[in-house]
Amino acid sequence: MMPTSDNLRHDQFLRLYSEHEPALRGFVRSLVPTRDDARDVMQEIAVVLWRKLDDLSKTSDFRPWAFAVARFEVLAWRRDKARDRHVFGEEAIALLSDQAEQMGGRLDAQQDALEECLQKLPAEQRVLVNAAYLSGARIDDLAQKSGRSAMSLYKALHRIRLALVDCTRGVLAREVPS
Repeated sequence: MMPTSDNLRHDQFLRLYSEHEPALRGFVRSLVPTRDDARDVMQEIAVVLWRKLDDLSKTSDFRPWAFAVARFEVLAWRRDKARDRHVFGEEAIALLSDQAEQMGGRLDAQQDALEECLQKLPAEQRVLVNAAYLSGARIDDLAQKSGRSAMSLYKALHRIRLALVDCTRGVLAREVPS
């Protein structure tokens, strides 16, 4: 069975949305006061992006287009919550969203640099870092499994983090245009 154009469109949207959702969520989270508010706004953004996908001229423009939609959705959310004194005004939202958009690219570059540096770690260190940062991971459990003390594991992780910071800074410095 051949995929229909609706299925291809749906697949394209899911790929684009999945790729940019973390940055979009961070952007929205910086503009609304709570995680619950961000979740509500993100749901509306996803609906609007899907409905207006035909307005997108090139897939490479998805991110700026999605951020613009997000900005409007945050403003709409703000109008709905206008009586709440914990909601930013339109000027503050505009300022914050401009800053968040600028930082989004920087955060992506930092994440890419960190991933590059993680790949440079010796396999044993990479496994340790991945295990230590799994959701729900406990250092004392990792230490017991590895036959080390919790303190020696903390120290090893500290040294690895310092090496990752140095490496990431080096990668980012190399990418800055001169």
